[in-house]
Amino acid sequence: MRPLVPTHVETLKPYVPGKPIEETEREFGLQGVIKLASNENPLGPSPRAVEAMRSASAATHLYPDATSFHLARKLAAHVGVKPEQVVLGSGSNELIELLIRTFTTPEDEILLCQGSFAAYRISAQAHGRPFVEVPMREGYQYDLDAMAKAITPRTRMVFLANPDNPTGTAFSRAALERFLAAVPPEVLVVHDEAYFEFVEWPDYTSAVALLERHPNLVALRTFSKIHGLAGVRLGYGIMGARLAAYLHRTRMPFNLTVLAQAAGQAALEDTEHVRRTRKINRAGLAYYAAELPKLGATLTHSHANFVFADFGRPAVALYEQLLRKGVIVRPFAGQGFPHHVRISVGTPAENARCVQVLKEVLS
Repeated sequence: MRPLVPTHVETLKPYVPGKPIEETEREFGLQGVIKLASNENPLGPSPRAVEAMRSASAATHLYPDATSFHLARKLAAHVGVKPEQVVLGSGSNELIELLIRTFTTPEDEILLCQGSFAAYRISAQAHGRPFVEVPMREGYQYDLDAMAKAITPRTRMVFLANPDNPTGTAFSRAALERFLAAVPPEVLVVHDEAYFEFVEWPDYTSAVALLERHPNLVALRTFSKIHGLAGVRLGYGIMGARLAAYLHRTRMPFNLTVLAQAAGQAALEDTEHVRRTRKINRAGLAYYAAELPKLGATLTHSHANFVFADFGRPAVALYEQLLRKGVIVRPFAGQGFPHHVRISVGTPAENARCVQVLKEVLS
């Protein structure tokens, strides 16, 4: 399509989401397919959020509040920051796009960890921004020392996923503080903590705790995982008020629907759903940690709501075998992990079925 399409778009490989249940059932003539590919909440959405959306649906003929006034204030109180420090987005993916568009130019570089969340690289390339990827260190961990050394005068933004997706690994507060101390103040550090609610490690910290000392720091979070609202598309960023004001200049008006705003407010109040989600996730991680090594898998220590498993065989072939038996997982061969699949924590019955099907195909 050249010259109509610029090179950075012509060569862009789009994000490949997890295969939907309905498509799998149609393709293979199956029923009762389970999806453990996209780190969705096995308990479903917050019941309070569902009821709030049902009530709010009567107002969907009206444009939503462009400032998300009530949700922004409820979130600010929940997190312990000022409302002007909150920026809401249609999923945290929109905020990734907004940050790149607002704070970088084609002459700048974005620093990434190789093998981490693919959306950072895809968004950078989609905007025509050069990026540099630093390899992970042993154990599929972020190499923050190497990333600090890779910063140049052209570096304008760094993305950190903590916990990481797809590996599930995390780095400590001390490691993050050492990294931030080495980063020039004109470089924006984006700490993506989409899975932070699942972390049970005293050495971990949210970036929110460090914002006051580091005005170049941004924390990204989502309602997709712990609150079960992936289909609503609702995420948020916490940052200094000056940074937030610039994002409000560049974001689209009405970027959150009436339903999303209602769901977010109700989900924040649904502490019981959050408690149950953490409990079922803790049990699911323990179950996989006990059962998958019996099948020859090597697992990272996951701080999220999934496991990253190396079965020592081509991941795509294993994924396709499981697919034909009605279990959807996620292979990561295309991201530099030829033998790894990511398996989301499901209900106890779904986890057990996944292990049983794995036994069948691996035997």
